Amino acid sequence: QVQLVESGGGLVQAGGSLRLSCAASRSIFSINTMGWYRQAPEKQRELVATITTGDSTSYADSVRGRFTISRQWNMVYLQMNNLKPEDTAVYYCHAKSRSDDDYWGRGTQVTVSS
Repeated sequence: QVQLVESGGGLVQAGGSLRLSCAASRSIFSINTMGWYRQAPEKQRELVATITTGDSTSYADSVRGRFTISRQWNMVYLQMNNLKPEDTAVYYCHAKSRSDDDYWGRGTQVTVSS
């Protein structure tokens, strides 16, 4: 079992920045891939960014160039710059174990005002 706890959400004006953090309950070196997803009201959950054990990263087109995912020990971060109102959503930390199990955090709210 892996428990994920997100933090760092909040309210920010358009153009501002936030940094989300995700703490895993055990070493993320036992996990294959970690990432961030988001879900806006009345929309499906969507992938934002992922990072592998080899630090290979991928991003949704909508955030590429503005968001940066990184990891260190049992932490995964999402640096979000130049935020837009359409980035408003609940952001979820995700982990996929080497045995292909999926784990989710409870989410943290990000609200971007125009």
